[in-house]
Amino acid sequence: MTSQLTHWIAAHGLLAVFVLMAIDAVLPAGGELVMLFAGALAAGAIAGHDGPSLAAVIATGTLGYLAGSLAGWTIGRAGGRAFIERRGRWLHIGIERFERAEGWFDRYGSAFVFAGRLTPLVRSFVSIPSGVLEFPLGRYAALTAAASLIWCLAFAIAGYALGSNWDSVHHAFRYADYAAVVVAVLAASATGVIVVRRRHGDPST
Repeated sequence: MTSQLTHWIAAHGLLAVFVLMAIDAVLPAGGELVMLFAGALAAGAIAGHDGPSLAAVIATGTLGYLAGSLAGWTIGRAGGRAFIERRGRWLHIGIERFERAEGWFDRYGSAFVFAGRLTPLVRSFVSIPSGVLEFPLGRYAALTAAASLIWCLAFAIAGYALGSNWDSVHHAFRYADYAAVVVAVLAASATGVIVVRRRHGDPST
């Protein structure tokens, strides 16, 4: 996954940054890696590639994420709860995950939208529930834009500062891929154990 993302960004520049960040707004697509690598590209640290300016990278990432977030809100608003029930799992938003997000919205409101956008993994599961729950679009767009700017600014500047040290970070992200797979397997196993215990009436679950 890491190699594919960096290849797309190196080959297609700002277009790849925009598209990948738009996807990251509704599905985990490695937004951290996208902006970090794009920042390194802007620093001229990727051999054989003339990178865009750092300002262009930050602006493109922010606008891409905002565009994807608005698309996700629209999907949720148009589809409603029925969409979550029928198609939510395609976007990794099952009914249980949606109900958890609904509880966070009820408890924290605007703070959840802003903080959620700055939280790894959680940030990709804010868009569609926001639309389903009819969170006000204007406030949603403003909070998302502000949080996205902070996110893109931080990671792009970090990548720019790393410059020629990008290779070591690149390899580190490969290990992060493996770690993500291990976590996913463990989570699935834990879920399976809980389901089995519930079916057998274990009161501890």
